[in-house]
Amino acid sequence: MEYNTSELCNLYADSIDVLEPMLSNYGGISSFGGSVVTIKCFEANGLISETVEQNGEGKVLVIDGGGSTRRALIDVYIAETAAKNGWQGIVCYGSVRDVDALEDIEIGIQAMVSIPVGADDSNVGEDDVAVNFAGVTILPDDFIYADNTGIILSQEALDID
Repeated sequence: MEYNTSELCNLYADSIDVLEPMLSNYGGISSFGGSVVTIKCFEANGLISETVEQNGEGKVLVIDGGGSTRRALIDVYIAETAAKNGWQGIVCYGSVRDVDALEDIEIGIQAMVSIPVGADDSNVGEDDVAVNFAGVTILPDDFIYADNTGIILSQEALDID
């Protein structure tokens, strides 16, 4: 489904939060949205790999990677697995790699920067927790909507029809 964050801001100005503009689009889909699933980890993506193996229909994975630009949390394997399992998108306060390949995968990916160095594959981290970055606190089961203009957050699903 296509989302227009500018229009959603016009319609729901009093009931949404807007993430500070610090992330860019890296995926094959530029507009995505859904119910939030959270992970907090730092330079380790084992928990991310496990999570994207689950059914992601209607969900967006939000990762607080501590803003690290030293190791990429998202790579082509994670993105392909997430797309295969129906995830709508990934919002990552951290880095990605395999940028050219990510553009060809049918999933939305917003992240800080790219770097060729991959993350450790250990399962260090927490899931289903509140995460805080880009000036907002994001809770599991919030709703997040993204496009090339920005990312917005809501406690309720937004009616876009």
